[in-house]
Parts: sequence; C-alpha cells; structure tokens
Amino acid sequence: MTQKRTSAGILGTGWCVPEKTVTNSDLEKMVDTSDAWIVERTGIHERHVAAEGQPVSDLAERAARMALEDAGVAAEDLDLIIVATLTSDRIIPSTACILQDRLGAKKAAAFDLSAACSGFAYGAAVASQFIAGGVYRHVLVIGAETLSKVVDWTDRNTCILFGDGAGAAVFGPVEDGYGLLGFDLGSDGSGGDVLDIPASGSLHPVTKEALEAHQQYIHMDGKAVFRFAVKIMGHTVEEALKKSNHTKEELDWLVPHQANIRIIDSAAKRLELPMEKVIINIEKYGNMSAASIPVALAEAAHAHRFKKGDLIALAGFGAGLTWASCIVKWAKED
Repeated sequence: MTQKRTSAGILGTGWCVPEKTVTNSDLEKMVDTSDAWIVERTGIHERHVAAEGQPVSDLAERAARMALEDAGVAAEDLDLIIVATLTSDRIIPSTACILQDRLGAKKAAAFDLSAACSGFAYGAAVASQFIAGGVYRHVLVIGAETLSKVVDWTDRNTCILFGDGAGAAVFGPVEDGYGLLGFDLGSDGSGGDVLDIPASGSLHPVTKEALEAHQQYIHMDGKAVFRFAVKIMGHTVEEALKKSNHTKEELDWLVPHQANIRIIDSAAKRLELPMEKVIINIEKYGNMSAASIPVALAEAAHAHRFKKGDLIALAGFGAGLTWASCIVKWAKED
C-alpha cells in the first residue's frame, strides 16, 4: 500500500538586510562608473552592506526569528535547518549549525547547501521532500549572504552588482492541493569558471600570492552569465509548471532571482506575465545571491500581495552553473 504524501508549503517568512547602504553615487567615487550606467544595465540604485565584523549568521538569525514568529512555530519544533549560502561564517562549522544553537532548535538537524544564487529554490525543494515523505514536519530554509566581503571594490564590473541580506521561510504540512507542487533543478558544471571565487578552497588555497592577485574575490564573465540567465530563467519555470500539471496561463506571480532587471524582464516575457505580476526589489538591494528570492518573497508576503490559492513561481540561476524553480500554491491565509 502506497503511503499518502503530505503536502508541504510555506507557513511563514522573514527577512533582514543590514542598515548600511551603498548607493550608485557612492560607487561613482570609488570606481569608474555612473548612476545612469548602472541603472540602465542592471536596474540597481543601491545595495545594503554588512557592518565590519558582522557575519552572515547574524542576518540569517534575524530573518529566521521573523519567519518562525510569522509561522507560529517554535524553534524547539524545528526538525531541520537548511542554510543556502556561499559566504558562510567559516568553512566549518556550517552556518546552519551555528543557527541551530542560537535559535535553541535542540532537535533540528542542520546543514549548509551550496548552489549559489539558486540555493533557496534548491533548499525549498529539499525541504518539501522531507516533509512530503513524512520524515520531518517543520523545516527552516534560509538564503543568506554577505557578498560585500567577497567583492573586489576596485572592480567596477562586479562591485556594482552585489548586496547583503537574508531571507527565511518555515516549511510544514499544509492542506492537500496547496504548497510546493513541483520543481525543476539543474546544473551545467562546464560553465563553472564563468562565475567563481578562484582562491577559496583546496584547488587554490588562499595564499599571499593569491591575495595579491585578488583571487579571493568574485570573478565573473558578465556576458556569459547574462546569456545563460536569459536562456534558462523562463525555461526552468516552464519545466516546473509541467511537473506540477499547470500552465503559464495559470501563473499568478513570479518571484525571480534579483540579478538584473533585463534578465527578469526577459523571463516575464517568455512566461507572458505582466511585470506587475513580477516581484521586483533589485533597485534597493542588488543581487543578494541565495538571499534574493526569499527576501523578495518575504517582503511581498508581509505586504499582503499574495492571497490563498495564488500560483507562485520561484526561479533562480547562479554559479555552478545552476538553475532552479519551484511552483507554489500559496496556502497561507492573508
């Protein structure tokens, strides 16, 4: 006899960004760029930057506590914590383990997930499977980054793009027919070199020579990443819709990774979705990697933009190269 699978959905959301902002005007004083150039090509006006000595776990904890409160779930009732990040406090222990202790989630397993900007969507897919299979009941998924600490502030091609922040969602059982209905995950490792941090692991350890060459910072082939993103963003949502037995005509909202307004616009056009149905906050936060999707989702949810029954697509792409999308039927009462 086949065991009935539990529907897994989002019970609550939260977000946190640092207080400090760096505007395009500020960047004009640091590198050869201009506010008009940045806005035209990316849609970004400013980004939030962590304070000196502020680790990613601090932002993640604040977002997590907000999500737990919104969900009405106690930390002691969490079964698993997943943190999607490329800027963990340390290589070991995982940031998820640090949060498990700080939150007092005494019975929760915990691990970090590495899928760069696709990380939150990957984490949502993983969480839903644990819940659907009856293994766990409550899973906290966090996307959190302090990219300002791995950005070369003398490189005008990358420093204009990235910001810091954290978004969180508590996943748990919801009524049948709601929650995460389908997902699409993918990767193309042959494109790994177009977006990486060269000196960050066992292949090229951080040495004096690596530091002098700025190899500890994000390196990106912007044109290659743009071409990949335009091709994959709409496609991955279409694949997830097929797997969830829905069509793009039924889609109510798109919550995309906030990397570039032109990429978001391209995905919306492919899905035939008007821009007023696309959640966009790139102008004030920039690209927050794994935090982009959950921060946009949480802001929209707390602004009461979603109603119960809305069909929402979460979609991202990132280093790896990776891509991911989830189709969610919103289960939370406004």
